[in-house]
Amino acid sequence: MRTLSYAEAISEATVQAMECDPSIFVAGIAVDYPSGIFGTTTEAYKRFGKARVFDTPAMENALTGIAIGAAAVGKRPVIVHPRNDFMFLAFDQLINLAAKWKYMYGGRAGTVPIVVRAVVGRGWGQGATHSQSLQAPLAHFPGLTVLMPTSPHDAKGLMMAALQHDGPVVILEHRSLFGLKGEVPEEPYVVPIGSAEVVRPGTDLTVVATSFMTVEALRAADELAKDDISLEVIDLRSIRPLDEETILASLKKTGRLIVTDTSWEMCGVVSEIAALAAEKGFHDLKAPVRRIALPNCPAPVSQALEDVFYPKASTIAKAALVMLGRTSSSLGEIDLVDDFKGPY
Repeated sequence: MRTLSYAEAISEATVQAMECDPSIFVAGIAVDYPSGIFGTTTEAYKRFGKARVFDTPAMENALTGIAIGAAAVGKRPVIVHPRNDFMFLAFDQLINLAAKWKYMYGGRAGTVPIVVRAVVGRGWGQGATHSQSLQAPLAHFPGLTVLMPTSPHDAKGLMMAALQHDGPVVILEHRSLFGLKGEVPEEPYVVPIGSAEVVRPGTDLTVVATSFMTVEALRAADELAKDDISLEVIDLRSIRPLDEETILASLKKTGRLIVTDTSWEMCGVVSEIAALAAEKGFHDLKAPVRRIALPNCPAPVSQALEDVFYPKASTIAKAALVMLGRTSSSLGEIDLVDDFKGPY
C-alpha cells in the first residue's frame, strides 16, 4: 500500500470530502497560504479556490458563530486554527451554542455539523500560550466530539468521519505528527468515531496514549522488548466518546496501566482513564495506575527547559520498569530530537 504523511492524509481527506459534498468549505487564518497549515489545506485551495477555502481575520468567536449559522442552514464548515490555544476565544460559541444546539431545540432546529481543526504546538520556544492541548476542557462538555488522530491512516479516516457526522467535532492535530508517514488507502474511508485501537499487542503492561504520546509509547515498547518486557499500546484516538471497552479489556489482560497524554494530569484525560480503571477495572489491577503528563506549570520557552518539560519515550519506559520491578542496563537513544522551526 502507498504511504502518505499525516499532513498529506488530512489534505486528501479534505479534497475527497469536498468533491463529494459541495456544502463543505474551509476557513481560518492562513488556510490559503502557500504553506497551507503544514500543507493540509494547500491542495484544497488549488482545487476549489477562494470561494470554498478562504483566509479569515483573527476573530475566533465571531467566525465560530458564523460557521454555526452556516451549518444550521445546510453547510458543513471546517474551521482551522493554526494553534489550538486560539480556540479559547471561541469557547462561548463552541460550548454554549454548538455543543448544546440539538439538546436545547429538541432536534427541531436541525444540526450544526461543524468541524474544528486545531494544531497542538510544541517546541520552537512557543511557550505558555501557544503550546497547550485543550482536549480535556473540550471533552468535558456533552454535545462535542473530540478526536486526536495519531497515524496518517487515522488522520484521513477520522477527518472523513467528522465530515459526515451530524454534530460539532473538534480534531486536535499535534504539530509533531505532520511529517509522520504511514500506509493510507487512496479511496475514501472512515475510521469509526469512539473507537480506540490496540496498535501494539502486549501482555505485561497496558499503555493508553493520546496523539504524539502514542508515538513515544511505541518507541518505549520497542526498547523494552529488548529486555523481554511486553507493553500493550492503545492509541485512544477518540477522547469523547471514549472507548471504555478496549481499555478495560486490555487492563484485564495485563493488570497494569500507564496513561499518558499531551496535557496536564489535573482534571485531564489521564485522570479520566485512571478513574475508569478504578471504577470498572479495580479487581484487575495488580499495581496502582501511573499517569504521565505535563508538569504542573505552563510550558517554558527555552529549549533547555522544554527538553525536561515534555514527557518522552524514556519517561514511559522508566515508569514501566518501576511498575514491573525491573531494571534495564540502558534505555538506548530512544528519545526523538525536535528540530521544528515553525510556525505553520
